[in-house]
Amino acid sequence: MLEIAPYGAFTLGGSLEFHHTTVMISRLVKTLWQHVRYIPLLSALTISRGRAFDRRAQAFGGLVGLLVRFFPLARRRVEAELRRVYPDMPRRERLDLCRNMGRNMGRTLYEILHCSEFQTLHHRNTVSGQGLEALQKAHAEGKGAIIVSGHFGQWEAVRSTLKSLGLETGAVYRPQTNRHYERRLYSGIAAGGQPILATGKIGTRALVRHVQSGGFIAILLDEKYPDGERLPFLGQPALTALVAAQLAIKYDVPLVPAFGTRMEDGTKFSVEFDAPIPATDSITMTQAFNDNLSARILANPDQWYWLLGRWKGA
Repeated sequence: MLEIAPYGAFTLGGSLEFHHTTVMISRLVKTLWQHVRYIPLLSALTISRGRAFDRRAQAFGGLVGLLVRFFPLARRRVEAELRRVYPDMPRRERLDLCRNMGRNMGRTLYEILHCSEFQTLHHRNTVSGQGLEALQKAHAEGKGAIIVSGHFGQWEAVRSTLKSLGLETGAVYRPQTNRHYERRLYSGIAAGGQPILATGKIGTRALVRHVQSGGFIAILLDEKYPDGERLPFLGQPALTALVAAQLAIKYDVPLVPAFGTRMEDGTKFSVEFDAPIPATDSITMTQAFNDNLSARILANPDQWYWLLGRWKGA
């Protein structure tokens, strides 16, 4: 017997089918767009294959420097941030700084994406600072430690140095939306030390367990944190995360600022482990880190990543 489906059932079924088709198309477009966006990076990473590592990193850095200098969107963002800190800097100097910053950040990115190869070059770095002794002491006592740094110089040189000394250090990172770039970036960061913890509640819980069990973790504290405190950074109020200091206080572990400053030839780093920040309160401790990093940026402004949007929303 012929049965006629209710009108509502037909409408619902048609809507579900249309929705399913729309979702499939949306996913396909997203996948294709991720491929397209990844192609320039993949091409740049492979075009110099066969050269020595330093030559490849230098070539990639030169390309990124040109993009930052001449691509309007990137150049305007960097110039806007520079005007905050250097209001009297002539535009020609700002443009030169844009390009030099791009060169350094391009080299840094290349070294991170090829971190296994970068790890083999740690012997070229100079290592200094009271903080290293504090970290070795914590490790000997079975205690964890928190190493804080920023997007300055080559921050992976810090973990590379620690790993070479038997002090493997994990890292907190922000997952990327492009799955191709995410896979390659995660692989590079993971080569520098384990565990690798994503930002968010799950990652924070894992971080606490790792530190409690005597592990070392590295955190970059110079990114904007929407729920953070407005603390001075390079003379401007910036939303700043207090979590590193809070954990150091709660679990009685050293909070050690560490930086890998790129030397003049670009292939070597001065890795400095500053003395642990005294345990007082989270705001005072975090401000001490901000002041430390600010001084280093003012001394070498082309080694900090001015595209972070550090003061946005503050």
